[in-house]
Amino acid sequence: MLSNRLMPPSCRSAVISLLALSLTLAGGSVGAQQPLPPVRQAVSVFLAQQTSGLPGKVGVTIEGVDPQNQLPACTELVPFLPPGTRAWGRINVGVRCESPVNWTIYVPAQVSVIGDYLVAARPIRSGQVIAPADLERRSGDLAGEAPNTLTDMTQAVGHNARFTIAAGNTLRTDMLRLPQAVRQGQNVKVVGTGTGFAVTNEGRALNAAAAGEPVRVRLGSGQVISGKARADGSVELDF
Repeated sequence: MLSNRLMPPSCRSAVISLLALSLTLAGGSVGAQQPLPPVRQAVSVFLAQQTSGLPGKVGVTIEGVDPQNQLPACTELVPFLPPGTRAWGRINVGVRCESPVNWTIYVPAQVSVIGDYLVAARPIRSGQVIAPADLERRSGDLAGEAPNTLTDMTQAVGHNARFTIAAGNTLRTDMLRLPQAVRQGQNVKVVGTGTGFAVTNEGRALNAAAAGEPVRVRLGSGQVISGKARADGSVELDF
C-alpha cells in the first residue's frame, strides 16, 4: 500500500472521500435498525390506556421483540389492536410505523386482571332463587374466565337459576334468568368505541337479551351486526 507521502494528491483525495463514504454508510446501517425500547414503551403506554377501566388489579407483560430485526428506525410509532381484539388475556398488539417509512409488526403481550368473582358455595337447583348464602367470592385472573363472569353479589342475588349449578362452579350471566335489557323487535342504539374513534347507529334487535348477553341487530341499511346488550338498552358493538 502506498504511504500518503508517495501518493499523488489526486489519489489521496479519492481515498479520503471513499473512507468518509464508508464510515457514513456503516453508521447509517447501524442507526437504521429499529431499537426495541421505544417499541416496548409505545405498547406499554397503549395497554395502560386500554386497560384503565378494567376491574381488579391489572398486570401487563410485554413479550419478545426480535432484537435482530431489520426494520428501519421509526420516528412515529402507532400501536393498535387488531379488529375483534380487546386488551384481555394473551393478545398481539400491532405497532405501525408511519414515519419516515411504513411497516407493521405484532408484539405478543399478556394482560392479567386479578380480582374477585363469584362461585356457587353449594349446589343450586334449576329455578332456585339465589341467596347470598349460595355464593362465595374467589380471587383470580379474570382474563382466564369467561367474559360474562359475575363479579358482584348484586348481579346474582334474587335471580333464578336457569339450570342446576354444581358447587364450586363459576357463575356467569347465562346461568341466570336476568331481566331483559333488550327485547326482540325493539329499536336500539348501537355504540362502538376503539382507539381514537367512536361510532353510533340505530337498528332493530333480532333477539331478546339480558345485560351482557349477545344480541344481533339489523341496521337501517339491512346489514346485521352482533354486539352485547347493555343495562341501559343499548347495544355495544363487537369489533
